[in-house]
Amino acid sequence: MKFLKLTSLFATTAMVGILVAAGGATPVAAQGKTLIIGAVFTPESLDGDINLPGTQNTVVQTYEGITRYGRKKNAQGEEILDSAVIEPHLAESWTTSADGKLVTFKLRRGVKGPSGNEMNADDWVWSWNKSFDQKRTGNFIANVSNVTAGGVEKVDDYTVNFHLNGPSSILLKALTLYTPSIYDSKVTKDQATADDKFATKWILKNTAGFGPYHMSELKPGEQAVFTENPNYFDKKPFFDRVVFRMVPSGASRLTLLRAGQIHIAENMTAQQLNELKKDKNVTVRVFPGRSVAAVRMNSKIKPFDDVRVRQAFNFATNKQTIIDTVFLGEGEPARSFVADFIDGGLMGSEPYPYNPAKAKALLAEAGYPNGLDVELNYSDINAWEEPMAIQMQSILKESGINVTPKRITGSDMRARSHIKVQDIPFFTYEDGPIVLDSVYAAYLIAHGTGGVSNRTNLSVPRINELIDLARVELDPDKARAMMDELQKIWVEEAPWILTTFTPVGEAYSPKLKGFVSYPDNHERWSDLRLEE
Repeated sequence: MKFLKLTSLFATTAMVGILVAAGGATPVAAQGKTLIIGAVFTPESLDGDINLPGTQNTVVQTYEGITRYGRKKNAQGEEILDSAVIEPHLAESWTTSADGKLVTFKLRRGVKGPSGNEMNADDWVWSWNKSFDQKRTGNFIANVSNVTAGGVEKVDDYTVNFHLNGPSSILLKALTLYTPSIYDSKVTKDQATADDKFATKWILKNTAGFGPYHMSELKPGEQAVFTENPNYFDKKPFFDRVVFRMVPSGASRLTLLRAGQIHIAENMTAQQLNELKKDKNVTVRVFPGRSVAAVRMNSKIKPFDDVRVRQAFNFATNKQTIIDTVFLGEGEPARSFVADFIDGGLMGSEPYPYNPAKAKALLAEAGYPNGLDVELNYSDINAWEEPMAIQMQSILKESGINVTPKRITGSDMRARSHIKVQDIPFFTYEDGPIVLDSVYAAYLIAHGTGGVSNRTNLSVPRINELIDLARVELDPDKARAMMDELQKIWVEEAPWILTTFTPVGEAYSPKLKGFVSYPDNHERWSDLRLEE
């Protein structure tokens, strides 16, 4: 759960009043096995291939991976994921051919959805073909994992072949993801039409998975209700019902959590989390994230089509001030787009230490001796964006850069920064790998033709070459050397103003136990339980 901006006391009082009037203020202790979450959005999409506000928070509860990470205890005795261990989940086992181009999965038997239909090979093939057809997130997962287009093949009802165009060191890690989601194809086929063969319009607002929960009610702008899958094959969840209630005001979420009216308050600000740490009725956790809170520059739009301008903006940014003011001291300046805890991250010192004189010199060299004026677009997707924009306006002024912050909606930000559009010159954005692998991260963010999060229009032939070589390189030392060279080139190109990896904060009832940190920063409801 990430940080979001603080709103006024008036908004807090008004929102809480609305919730009380709507019956939302029943103490959570009196609500049995219902988990209540104060969320920023109701899900705008329940299709894992179409990631909109509220999507990832909820689809991970309905659709699960073919594989999953192992678990271990950290030094504090808390359960955490072990990214070095990949276990079977929807798959029972797998084998790989000698050349690495064929991976055969045996499906787990007895996996059923809420409908009672048992998962089989037809579901896997239909689901992957949906992602191939949509050419969005799931198709990207296939590409980065070297799965050939249409390369998921039924052998028998409980056996599936994955055909690869080359060995893949990250396929099994990528299959821990919620997409390509495995759908109950008997249900989804009933919703298909002649012009929508994969029922994507229906899937956008409905669920048909084999995970622990399914959506039973959606009231956009109000709440989504999820109900336990009575046929779930794995451990029975503690909560049989989850109310994902929209509470846009961070201050209202804070108030409701303190009052015991919700179990989890999502997207709290750093300031709010600091305040909540003093409250014995709330548990707060903050830990390093895997996504950079970056300000991005479109390398195809002036003035950012000149690498000297992009480098100047990096030298003009005091990262420590950003960390101290926006994140209240949590974090340290990022060296690359790969977090330190992911094997293959770039080591060494900060590549762009704060140096306004250097920034002015580079701007003059690029033809801007008197500085320049730019508009900085930011959205409400992440909590840090508005305070970041305000700080950037102040900090960059020291180097002769006049910044005008402009807020746009989260939906507009996602759409306009999409690789097929990319019409914003200067903007805040955050994303990072939800597969804990540096090669995956590089493909996602830096590949010039395949990177779905390469939102800066940067395409460097040598970077593309190194990524493509590393994806089929099974020697970890060789792959690590490629990643080191790649990141140094990328940093020199300076498409982002690197600040820090976004701290991830959680605020919840102290009676709520079982939290495990996942790469996508979203808890799994099936892990959670109440203890008095």
